[in-house]
This record gives sequence, structure tokens and C-alpha cells, in this order.
Amino acid sequence: MQPFAFNTTRSIQFGVGALSRIGELAVATFGTRAMLITDPGMMKTGIVERAIQVLKSAGIELTLFAEVEGDPPEAIILAATDRARSAGVQGVIGLGGGSSLDVAKLVALLAVGNETLAQVYGVGNAKGPRLPLILVPTTSGTGSEVTPISIVTTGAAEKMGVVSPVLLPDVALLDPELTYGLPPHVTAATGIDAMVHAIEAYASASANNNPLSRGLATQALHLMGSALLRSVRDGKDTAARSDMLLGSMLAGQAFANSPVAAVHALAYPLGGHFHIPHGLSNALVLPHVLRFNTVTAHAAYVDLAPYAFPQLAALQGQERVSAFCEALTQLSVDCGLPQRLRDLNVTEDWLPRLAKDAMNQTRLLVNNPRPITEADVMAIYRAAY
Repeated sequence: MQPFAFNTTRSIQFGVGALSRIGELAVATFGTRAMLITDPGMMKTGIVERAIQVLKSAGIELTLFAEVEGDPPEAIILAATDRARSAGVQGVIGLGGGSSLDVAKLVALLAVGNETLAQVYGVGNAKGPRLPLILVPTTSGTGSEVTPISIVTTGAAEKMGVVSPVLLPDVALLDPELTYGLPPHVTAATGIDAMVHAIEAYASASANNNPLSRGLATQALHLMGSALLRSVRDGKDTAARSDMLLGSMLAGQAFANSPVAAVHALAYPLGGHFHIPHGLSNALVLPHVLRFNTVTAHAAYVDLAPYAFPQLAALQGQERVSAFCEALTQLSVDCGLPQRLRDLNVTEDWLPRLAKDAMNQTRLLVNNPRPITEADVMAIYRAAY
């Protein structure tokens, strides 16, 4: 067995109705002055209001930042950081989807004042310290509550990552009730994203691919493979929502330590240029990247397939791998997601630009189980087109 490191969130609190405990958790984690970071869409759901009531009942003096955008740009992070410093907050709470949680991570780091955003891009450059941090996901997708990663949109379209164990929060609070109101298309896209995390973590070429991540990835797929479509069809199916939220977190723990690869690298330019939601971008390229990878990741996909789709256990070898790719495609279809880039107004003349930009995602491509060239990326985009 090769040496490996495994880091994750210190405390995970899971349960239906767990949001009611956020006040006591905040007081125990950092004190009574907090910034709550969320987005305008969350403000319309009533969830933020519930959280604020619980926090204020616990004696928390609250500063609210509700301007987070999807694929958050640098300006949003810097504005939230300035507000946190001005208010002298003792801790940060992120509530929402992956974008809100990513912003909360960076505000907790940057508000201390020892580092700038420009200094911490890349792997291992953020040193800390940071403010205490609680993350509360409201989607079953990114797993951001247990990952040491924050993604930022820089310039017009390109995305960069800050990757450091310093970003792992002190507490992840997971309440399946908070996901009941997700629209079917958001449930579907974020759910596929979480499944991609598990698949890529298991097959990752990273030197830190490890038994813990692989075990978490298989358990995540076991939970989500049967729960995703049920969650899409009935948003208040508590068992399905619970399996999706837990599966998403387990997949997050897996890829936080055994990093993702080409699916994500090809998804990022689609989000940057065409503002296609990240989970949907993953779904669009997933089967095509897997087919490309089967040359070198055959054994991994043979192993994984029955966890997500138990009926595939009756198949062997390449037949099982091919059926795995088809089952993932069919799951996306059954969930009602678009299947082609052209369905999202991506025009063919954009494909070379997308391929060029995807090749800039070296942090991710190095983990792909099969080396990939720009010509390969072009072929994958064309297959998805």
C-alpha cells in the first residue's frame, strides 16, 4: 500500500431538522459575532430567515452577505471579505449551494488579513490561519462542506482554484429538509455532479488515490445511484433526499483527497463561457470522457458499475463498462437534462476555444487516468456536441 494523506471536516452533523442546532453550534465554534453568507435565490426560500431566527435566538450578532453569484467572481469574494473585516466577525457561516460555501471558505481565510486572494491560488498556497467556519449545504452536489477547495471565476470566463486543508470547515451541518425545495432540474444536475465526484475520485491517477477515498466513492454511488431519480420525481421523498445529501458528502470526502480529472476540466469552460451550471456541464461530457478513459481505467469502471447500477453485476468486462456509460447517459435522460452541447446554445465554432481553455486546467488533467491532448479534448467536445 502506498503512503497517503486523508483530511476532512472535523465535525459532521447530519439529520432531518439539524438546522435548528445551528445557533448552539455557532456559539460553541466561535462565539457571538458571525457573518452569514448566502445568495439571492436562497433568500426567497425562507431557509435563510429560519437560520437567522435560530442564530439570533442563540445571541448571535449577525452580519448578512446575500450577494453571492453562481461561479463567483473575485469581486464578490473581496466585497464579502471587506464587510466581514468591518464588522469584526468572529466566525463565518456559509449557507447554500457550492458557490456560497466556496465564498464562505475564502472569506474566513482572507478576513484574517495575512494573505491576499492573488497569493492563495493554486495547491497548498493558502497557509492560514482563518476564522472559524461552519458550512450548511442546501444542494446534494458539490460536497463543498467537506472539501479543501474553492473555485473562483477570474477575468471574463476562466476559473481558478484555491486548494488547501486550511479551507476545510470546522463544522459541516447537513439537513436533508433544506434540499426539499430544489427544482427537479437542479436536483438532477447537482446529483450527477456528485456522482462524477465519486467516479473520478475512484479512478484518479493522483498519487494520493487511497483506500479511504475509494471506499467512500463506492458507498456514495451505492446511495445515489438509486436515490437520484427518486429525488427528481418526488422532491420531498425524505429517504431519497437523505441518501443524496449523505452520498454527496461522501463523494466530496473522496475527491477532496483523490482529486477529480478530465470531466471537471472540460466542464469548467462550459460554465465560464456559456454559464451552464456546473453539474449540467459535467453531465454533458461525462459519458464521452469515460469512453475515452476506458483504455486505461477499464478495471476501475468494472469495479464501480454495480455500485451505481446493481443490475450491471450480471455483465462482465467491457460489456459492463459500456453498459455503465450507457446507464449514466440514460439516468441523465430520465432526469430530464439536456444531452447535447447544441441544446445549450453552444455553437460548433466555439469548440476549439473550449478545448484550448480546458487544457489550461492542468491541476485537474494531471489526475486523469489516461493522458489527454488538446486533440483528444476536441474529439470529446465534438462527441458531446
